[in-house]
Amino acid sequence: MAGSINKVILVGNLGADPTVSNTQSGSKIVSLRIATSDSWKDRASGERKEKTEWHRVVIFNPQLADTAERYLRKGSKVYLEGQLQTRSWKDNNGNDRYTTEVVLQNFSGVLVMLDSKGSSESSVSFDGNDVFSAPSSGGWDNSSATTPSADLDDDIPF
Repeated sequence: MAGSINKVILVGNLGADPTVSNTQSGSKIVSLRIATSDSWKDRASGERKEKTEWHRVVIFNPQLADTAERYLRKGSKVYLEGQLQTRSWKDNNGNDRYTTEVVLQNFSGVLVMLDSKGSSESSVSFDGNDVFSAPSSGGWDNSSATTPSADLDDDIPF
């Protein structure tokens, strides 16, 4: 394979307020816990089932870190683009430990707030270089968007 891609896209909700820390050089690092959920109709019982996955997200991009710290709170809905990164360390007992995180680096991360204070339909996007503002009133026109019905039949033949 000539090249490869390491890209993660998440749409989910914050499980807690962002955690802010600083490196020894003074750079801000923001950590998030994002919940994504999948729901389906159980074929045997007919009842709705749901599974939630938790994702660790670390923001190194200074503009995105500032935005996350200022505007994101527990329950905020976000769209994120980053890369998977695994780091290792030794615990207090000398055992090797590993953590895989979604990382938003200085030039390759995207954060879109899908809800904001006062309006659940506005959106603000920061990708490290550009700033896009939401409309001041009325939200986005999403009349052409289609969403799958929650009652879709899960009887797929394969």
